[in-house]
Amino acid sequence: MTDDSAYREGELALATGTIKYLEQGTGSPVVILHHSWGSPGWLPFHDRLAEKHRVVVPDMPGWGGSERPAWARDPRDIAIIMTRVVSALDLDDVTLVGLGFGGYVAAEFATMNPSRLASLVLVGAAGLQPGEGEILDQMMLSHRKYIEDSFRDAETYTGYVGEEPPEDVRQLWDFSREMTARVTWKPYMFNRRLEPLLGDMQVPTLIVWGGQDKVVPFECARQFEAAIPNARVEVIDDAGHVVELEEPDALAGLISNA
Repeated sequence: MTDDSAYREGELALATGTIKYLEQGTGSPVVILHHSWGSPGWLPFHDRLAEKHRVVVPDMPGWGGSERPAWARDPRDIAIIMTRVVSALDLDDVTLVGLGFGGYVAAEFATMNPSRLASLVLVGAAGLQPGEGEILDQMMLSHRKYIEDSFRDAETYTGYVGEEPPEDVRQLWDFSREMTARVTWKPYMFNRRLEPLLGDMQVPTLIVWGGQDKVVPFECARQFEAAIPNARVEVIDDAGHVVELEEPDALAGLISNA
């Protein structure tokens, strides 16, 4: 990297397809897996982390600029490919951060190939079936309504997206929703095979939840904490499901100090 003051775009050619990613900074690597509605690009949250870390933000396969694996039918399939992305980038002692659906993929990743991980950070992560309540089903809502509900309130959503999202953002949401449906349809956003595998995972895990999260019930945070031997929960009271957009400094601080 020639200029640490600005991110750069990268591309990996894997047997499963091309992966696009953004990268900035030096130091211990942080890999961030995005929400089900795709990566919105380089964020202030990434900038904060890049002050201390090498930050890599891939488009997961089938989202954004990365090639769609037509055979993939499960988040675990996406996690398998992401283990290959980390290997292809030759990253070790990685802090793997998963946001929402990305947390689901990150948890699957950690159960199958933890050797390259220094720590795991699950932010409002899906992947476990809540004992009470349900994970908000985006397929039952307009995508605008689902993403609005991901914020702590409508005003914060409008402040970030605007009254109407731009055409390129709507296209990203639509494309992402199709891929999300392919891999999370039944059951929606959880895997009953995941929780039993978490018990043998020795990766130190930070579980972060927005106090105003309306998408994934807080009970799931406690379930992850109970299932993972070396895990702790932190709550950011004023955030909704998109903690990285609403409270980037607080989230980056927790990750850097974990």
